[in-house]
Amino acid sequence: MTLPVLLLTADDALYQHWSGLSQFDWAPARARHLSDLVSWGHRGVSVILDARLLPTANDQVPPIPAGLQIVVASTHPGDPEGQRALVAGAVGYVHAYMPVQGLDRVLRHVMGGEIWVGKSMLTRMLSQIGRAVPEPDQDWARDLTSRERDVARYVAQGHSNQSIADSLGITERTVRAHISAIFEKMGVTDRLMLALRVHGIEQQARKGLGV
Repeated sequence: MTLPVLLLTADDALYQHWSGLSQFDWAPARARHLSDLVSWGHRGVSVILDARLLPTANDQVPPIPAGLQIVVASTHPGDPEGQRALVAGAVGYVHAYMPVQGLDRVLRHVMGGEIWVGKSMLTRMLSQIGRAVPEPDQDWARDLTSRERDVARYVAQGHSNQSIADSLGITERTVRAHISAIFEKMGVTDRLMLALRVHGIEQQARKGLGV
């Protein structure tokens, strides 16, 4: 079964690179302008969007139609740009010229409802979320054990597994087991989604998409 993917770029060379996705059962379509996204709304289509089409850092990223899974691809990736893309509603941020095998993995990853970002940006975002947003009520933790709640809070603040293990006096293997149980009980699939749930802003990283 072929899967539709919209390749949004004005760069012909970059489009040719992304077109290699056709060997992985994707059916690429071409668009050149950000405004072209409007006609693709509510279709559940995956999109790879050239970051150079986004407004500059001083301008607001316009709303993107709901129903699209946007992966922003940058020729010069950086954490600030990646964060702006996620806040605007993108579900992934990658290097524009990553191998097409990697792009295939990213697209399938986000199709499953997950968010794809680099490790450094993920750590930075979790740390900022943990510092800037007060923890709301405890509804997110109702199905967790006391220890799982502790681990979830540390994860939501951007701590590594080893750091959590050291703080709680347990092994890193035990931390991994707790995180796996937390993901299953809370219905999340990665650390960023967990942090957003813990801090009560789960939808904010995606809501820039609704029009």
